[in-house]
Formats: sequence, structure tokens, C-alpha cells
Amino acid sequence: MWYDYRFRAYPDRTDVAAKVERHIDIHRQAYNHTRYEYQTLDTDEDNIGSAYQHQKRLTEWKTEWTVFSEVHSKALQKTVERFYDNLSTLSEKKQSGHTVGWLKWKAPQEYQSVTYSQSGFELKNTSGRHATLWLSKIGDIPIRYHRPIPDNAIIKEVTLKKETTGEWYVTFGLEIEDTALPEKPGVDDLDAEDCVGIDLGINNYIYTSDGDSVDWLDLSGEYDRLRREQRSLSRKEHGSNNWEKQRREVATIKRRIKRKVEDFQHKLTTWLVSTYDAVFVEDLNVSGMLQSEGNARNKQDAAWRGFIEMLAYKGDLYGTHVVQVDPAGTTKECAECGVETEKPLWVREHSCPSCGFEADRDANASYNVLARGLQRLGLGQTEVTPVETATAVETDGVSSSSVPASRVIETGSLKT
Repeated sequence: MWYDYRFRAYPDRTDVAAKVERHIDIHRQAYNHTRYEYQTLDTDEDNIGSAYQHQKRLTEWKTEWTVFSEVHSKALQKTVERFYDNLSTLSEKKQSGHTVGWLKWKAPQEYQSVTYSQSGFELKNTSGRHATLWLSKIGDIPIRYHRPIPDNAIIKEVTLKKETTGEWYVTFGLEIEDTALPEKPGVDDLDAEDCVGIDLGINNYIYTSDGDSVDWLDLSGEYDRLRREQRSLSRKEHGSNNWEKQRREVATIKRRIKRKVEDFQHKLTTWLVSTYDAVFVEDLNVSGMLQSEGNARNKQDAAWRGFIEMLAYKGDLYGTHVVQVDPAGTTKECAECGVETEKPLWVREHSCPSCGFEADRDANASYNVLARGLQRLGLGQTEVTPVETATAVETDGVSSSSVPASRVIETGSLKT
């Protein structure tokens, strides 16, 4: 299993800051030259067309342009690979029906990172809250070591990046053997009571088949401030010192919003995978939803795709089954009898004209997600009995647990 640990880095506190900047710029030139050769050279005759083939040209590059010899060889190979990874992403979007252009030439402000893979790095002096990262041909960089890297993890990759705020961060790509991960319970041993269906809703961020709900994260204050700072930025002369200072202020607010959303998701997903043996969630087409009519910003703030991916990798870390199910019709379909009923967004209650079953709209959807998840695991015969509800906050006469986002406290817990 692969996952990342991220730490704050401080190259500007040592004499390597200028060297880091120069190395990143050399890698930017290598990326642009890879792009140039891909467009102009013959694929078969000139060793290009794939990252592996194109990397064979690096020796020739170093002979012709000695500047490429100043950077670590593995990092240079990773830069060539980066271009082909971007190319593959572009191709996938095109195949999915998106209108795409061509990969752009990278200006200095658009290329602000370097990646070391397999070798050329060492993490040392990790006894306290601070540590040192050594990078080949660059030197020692202090980092804030706020959490230790697990003993059973192997550092496979290191990325040093300068954020738009001007701050530096280092990301360690870690690999853990599957044998070192907690064992998931056998599918045949799963109990429906230890499984949960998650509906990613509109009124609530999530609604579970157990009747729990978590409100949306309130970011209105942050967005008000962001709009004010963006208006101030628009009034300054582009490229001036005042413009650059204000640009960083805007970037800082955007970073704060992103961190709040990620922190909220980390706590929520940890609670889910540590509470249940199996978590079922809708496999939403978030990209398509953002392109459709409606409040796209709220959908983007929800970061549902990030939430689903985070849930999946934490399921591996905690030994929990995380299964994505087809979201089509989960809201329309009656969890009791299966009859579909059209519901506009403003209709918040499910009332089946066939069997008379009534429930909150999101609760009904979560029951269907649970049933589909059990079926995906081969437990389709397991009976899922939805709890009849008259309102969104009643479950068979017992109030369901509705948790505001502000009460999602301590990592991995919900205050209910």
C-alpha cells in the first residue's frame, strides 16, 4: 500500500535555498525540453514515445548541455516521467469526452517542485520534533517532524515543493507491505449491523443508514474574506511588489479553506472506518456534477471524490471493507419495495406510493446504498430493514444523531 506523509520544510533557513531554486528551474527546463522533443522528434528513431524510452536520451542531454549534470540523475528521470504522466492524464480526459488542448510549456512560477525517487535522499536526526532531509547535490534541509514515519513503512519517493504561499513542504511517498496491514474481516463473517451505507447529501454532508448525519462545514466566513482579498488584488498593478504580497494573501486564504476541508474529512473518515467493519459509499461522478447546473462551488467544497478516496485508503489502514456502489437511483428507489419515484431536489421526504413507506430522503438513499454494498460483497440475501421515519430527525420515535461539522472533534471521533 502506498500513502503520503507531508512535512513543513525550511530550506530558507540554510544556505541551500538558492541551490534548491536553481535545481527546480533546471528540472523545469528538462520538462519543457521533453515536451519539445516529443513534438518534434520521430517516435521510433529517436527513443521517445514513452518515459522509459525518453529517459535513454538523458546521457546525450548531459553531454550537450552540462547544466543537466548538476542535478541528481534519478530526479531527472522522474521529471521526464512527470511529462508522460501528464500526457496520460490528458489522454484519459479526452477519451472520457472532455475537450482538451495540449500540455503547456511551463513558466518558472508554474513549476515549483522536484521529486527524488528510489535514491538520492536520506531522512536523519529524527529524535525530536525537528529532523533533517538530505538531498543529493543540494544538501541538508530542516523539516518540522511533527509525526514519526511508521517503522514498517519504506520511503520510496521524496517531493520538495514550494507552495503558492511561498512556504516549502516535503512529501514522503511511503510503501507498506500488505502483510503489515490489519486483516479485514472475512466477507462471510460480516454482520449487517456492523456495516453502514453512506449517502453524500445536500442538506447534510453525509447521512448514514444508522440514522447519524453530519452537517456541512461552514466556510462562509473564509469565503467572505477571500472575496475581499481578491477584490483588493484586482486593484493592484499586476506583477508589482504590492500585487505579489496580495497574491500571497489570497493564496494563504485558499490554503486555509483547503486545510479545513481536509481536516474535516480526515476526522470523519477515521471515525467511519474505526466504527464499522464495512462502509459502503456511492461512486459519484464528481467531475460531471461540477459541470452540471447548480451550485458548483458547494459541490467542490464537499470534495466528495477526495472524501471517497480518503475513505478507501483508510479502510486498508484500519482493516475495514470500503465498497463503492452504483449511485444511480438510490434516491428514487424505495428501500422497502424497490419502486422508483421521481423526487425534485426540494422534496426532502421519501413517500412510496406503492407500499406507503416514509422516510427522510437521504435516509432512504443510505438504506439503498447499504443494500447494494452488501450485494456487491455477495451478501445479497442479507435482509436490510430500513427504519420507518416520519421526519428527518425521527427514527421509529427515537431522535437520530445529527452532528454539526463544528463538533467533529479530535481525530477520528464524533461528539454525539
